[in-house]
Amino acid sequence: MKKHNEGFLRMVNQSKSRIRETDVPTVAARLKQGDASFVLVDVREDEEWAEGRIKGAVHIGKGVIERDVETMIPDKDREIILYCGGGFRSALAADVLQQMGYQNVLSMDGGWRVWTEAGLPTQKD
Repeated sequence: MKKHNEGFLRMVNQSKSRIRETDVPTVAARLKQGDASFVLVDVREDEEWAEGRIKGAVHIGKGVIERDVETMIPDKDREIILYCGGGFRSALAADVLQQMGYQNVLSMDGGWRVWTEAGLPTQKD
């Protein structure tokens, strides 16, 4: 697993204190039930997205989420579940979306790593 820098982890922990999180089993169960009440957003980099993603996710990379989210998800009351590689970048992105007025944002703790370790469905172009 990647070793993260102290300043990055401090920022993540501050963000996590202000956001809500969910976990992989909860998201997987909701997707399996066909729950379409939320938007699953992959905030990883383009090359990570191209290598594989959770089936049904949309891609808004963390680097452009502030710029593009209002176009892609204009309803600020819509439930949004964000994921990244491990749950850190998605926590930072959730914090930013809340600052932008999104009311129902969650970060999926464990992210892509835990999803794939659990053998859950993925897709690739």
